[in-house]
Amino acid sequence: MKAVAEAVQPRPLMPVEQALEQLLALADAAPIRDIERVALAEAQGRVLATALVASLDLPPWPNSAMDGYALRRADWQGAPLPVSQRIFAGHAPGPLQPGTCARIFTGAPVPEGADCVEMQENTQVQANGHVQFLHPLKALQNIRPQGQETRKGEQVLDAGTRLGPIELGLAATLGHGQLDVVRRVRVAVLSTGDELVEPGLPLGPGQIYNSNRRLLVSWLQRLGCDVTDAGILPDDLARTRASLAQLQGVDLILSTGGVSVGEADYLGAALREAGELALWKLAIKPGKPLTFGHFQGVPVIGLPGNPASTLVTFGLLARPYLLRRQGVIDVAPLRVCLPAGFDWPKAGSRREYLRARIEQGKVCLYPNQSSGVLRSAVWADGLVEVQEGTTPGQGDLVPFIPFSDLLG
Repeated sequence: MKAVAEAVQPRPLMPVEQALEQLLALADAAPIRDIERVALAEAQGRVLATALVASLDLPPWPNSAMDGYALRRADWQGAPLPVSQRIFAGHAPGPLQPGTCARIFTGAPVPEGADCVEMQENTQVQANGHVQFLHPLKALQNIRPQGQETRKGEQVLDAGTRLGPIELGLAATLGHGQLDVVRRVRVAVLSTGDELVEPGLPLGPGQIYNSNRRLLVSWLQRLGCDVTDAGILPDDLARTRASLAQLQGVDLILSTGGVSVGEADYLGAALREAGELALWKLAIKPGKPLTFGHFQGVPVIGLPGNPASTLVTFGLLARPYLLRRQGVIDVAPLRVCLPAGFDWPKAGSRREYLRARIEQGKVCLYPNQSSGVLRSAVWADGLVEVQEGTTPGQGDLVPFIPFSDLLG
């Protein structure tokens, strides 16, 4: 008897790590090399193009860490010392006169000849103005040595560093008024589907408002991208082709909706026609369908259309891709392990990202985890990651990705 042919097995879902690895490899292959010089005030959120090297010692000279008195320890033998000078921050002191102390304020240069500073709380000023020291003195106490923070010529920020308030503060401390940064990523954002209507317009039968456009445009702007709003693509193949063809000169086309293999997947059809479509079905929930391809040489990422799916896949996959295109090395969002304030009794076959917030030291889930419920993310502080095949319960440690890190 002739054997019955085996049924064709469906292609297995791609693990999240593998999808991210492929996306980052694609980003590494197409780095943005254009460099701009911008003023420090305009560099917030930009990516440093060249390493920042210290042009001077920090601090440039020994300075006082306290309000108090600078002296040479050997000059104090138990008797009060006269004050020979007062030294304020921003003033250059003279050498310390032997057998005296100097009134000094925080940040002021330590005079030549002094080897310690005593805080004013540990002194007593006599009626004649001399100063009595109440405790034993230690060498170099309360003195910040020259070059304590950094030495001239030392590399203090690597190329690929995203510039936030702290990094910009350090650059300012070193006297840099301008920085070389990577050109902004140019991203065109479009939505797909006849059912979408922009907020403020009346809804027709079967229509919904387009929330993903505002979600992504705002998020991209926070990431420092140069955003082009390409509007809504209708469910029409010819018009989809024409709209995509107009989006030259951008670094990425980012779409939402229409990224499956259904009859209304006109974006995917246009990419398949060009012969440059990789459709990933990811082992992730929410957000299983995700498309990466090229249209006339321009990279295209197609995200799922449900709002929570858009949020998760953009944050965990598209965001790292965009950062890596600018040369950022560490693109992974912050993950912290916190005790679960919930029971997850059913092990899934996909990695799940659940909207949750921290309550009394535990992460608690929003009751409705549907991929269409964006309100859950407003309520939440971040995403709980539940590994495939696991059933975390009350008190078990689970990875938590805070929105405060993911959105920035």
